[in-house]
Amino acid sequence: MGIFSKTCEYGLRAVFFIAQRSQENKRVGIKEIAENIHSPEAFLGKILQNLSRAGIIRSMKGPGGGFYLDTSDMSTPLSDVVKAIDGENLFVGCGMGLEFCSEQYPCPLHHEFKSIRNNLSEMLQKTTVGQFNDDLIKGKILLTKSKIAPNKHR
Repeated sequence: MGIFSKTCEYGLRAVFFIAQRSQENKRVGIKEIAENIHSPEAFLGKILQNLSRAGIIRSMKGPGGGFYLDTSDMSTPLSDVVKAIDGENLFVGCGMGLEFCSEQYPCPLHHEFKSIRNNLSEMLQKTTVGQFNDDLIKGKILLTKSKIAPNKHR
């Protein structure tokens, strides 16, 4: 179970994959991205369109085209990706999903969740899109669920 929506999970994986391929000076098509991050192609197409409109990723049409990032895009914080897909709710919303939750009228989880939410927000603001490229290229980290049993991938 993840903390992000399924749409955001696919979006983050796609951005990491595009960043990795961009570092290798390659543009990638939607089919290649979908295959490598195990995402439904049509669903991913809508996500990539939103990310492109938000300026998170770039695209080029025609032969040799596809999705890519330039060097400056590699320093985009992950918080920008999350906001482009899911909006601000992860950074300001109630842990129980209540609309009325606030400092003045807190839900039962308010104070504990606020701390977790702030830590997550800080981590996503400090972590960049291109930060994991070398480890992805070397296969040290993965963008899909591993079929390797726990404790057997050493």
